[in-house]
Amino acid sequence: MSGSGKGKGLGKAKGQGKAKGQGKAKGKPKPKTAAVAAKKKATGAKKRVPRAPAVATMSIVPPPMPSAAALVEEPFDAAREVHDTQFYLNRWGRVGLRDRAGLHDDFGYDPVWDRRVSPLLNLIYDRYFRVSVEGSEHLPLDGRCLLVANHSGQPPWDGLMLRMAVNRETQRARDLRWLVEDFIVHFPYLGTLATRLGAVRACQENAERLLARGDVLAVFPEGIKGVGKLFKDRYRLQRFGRGGFVKLAIRTRTPIVPVAIVGAEEMNPLLFRIEGASKVLGIPFFPITPGFPLLGPAGLLPAPTKWKISFGEPIDFTSYGLDALDDDVIIGRLSERVRSTIQSMLDRSVAERKSVFFG
Repeated sequence: MSGSGKGKGLGKAKGQGKAKGQGKAKGKPKPKTAAVAAKKKATGAKKRVPRAPAVATMSIVPPPMPSAAALVEEPFDAAREVHDTQFYLNRWGRVGLRDRAGLHDDFGYDPVWDRRVSPLLNLIYDRYFRVSVEGSEHLPLDGRCLLVANHSGQPPWDGLMLRMAVNRETQRARDLRWLVEDFIVHFPYLGTLATRLGAVRACQENAERLLARGDVLAVFPEGIKGVGKLFKDRYRLQRFGRGGFVKLAIRTRTPIVPVAIVGAEEMNPLLFRIEGASKVLGIPFFPITPGFPLLGPAGLLPAPTKWKISFGEPIDFTSYGLDALDDDVIIGRLSERVRSTIQSMLDRSVAERKSVFFG
């Protein structure tokens, strides 16, 4: 019993030692000598040396010449061209405008486009708004002139109708340019259309250049405040800014002709305005009228109101020197003089009419 147990113990010890020895040999590598490690390290360093990139040889064979069939111009296919979008982009897009760049003046006025739309504008002037003009004899026959008028309407048709009145109803047909706000110039399609018909971005530099050429220039000192008047405040002139038009008249020695426009403030009565829409839509305010936005874009169509444009007697500021430009008291007094004159003209015209639609 004791012998057999001793044998079992010895056999177990030997088996365990052998298994441990084999596992150790397989799991952990044998220790390397210093010479072998240095040799492998040197070999690895040699393998990491980068090789120089191979230089690609360039072909000097010239490209093949096109065949005679390829040089023949492809015939014009009318059906394919008309159905291609690029055809319309070239015809009415930027390429078309670039080809006719010589027909525009420095401010974007296009006489060809003006002649094309003149039948429609004449129809609106004569049949839709039925504009009547009073005091056209106060406009000078030649030389520069500055028209100062009240501002109203969504969108503002007053500048375009005033231009047609000066061109058609005066003793001598003269072309009128009018200043518009920045949001109209940058508004898609509307800004391009207005610029082609004679509108100019409002700034002192553009105004001085136009007057230096001897043109007739119209300004609306009320600006955005005039366009944004509510229906309850119709025909009540807002503040005329800081008198920039007075400084312009003194600096350029230009007479001022006051203008009163009646009928534009009822064509799209402004009931409310949302001021916060300026940042999102790029407009000074979002108008709420009886038709807009309930009827969509159709709600912006103007009502056929009866218009009346009155020209007052010229106001001459040439007696003031350039030193008056720095005197805010004088500029404010002269600005208020023009404003009160236009307000009196508006009050008289509104009192004389019997109907908004029939005059």
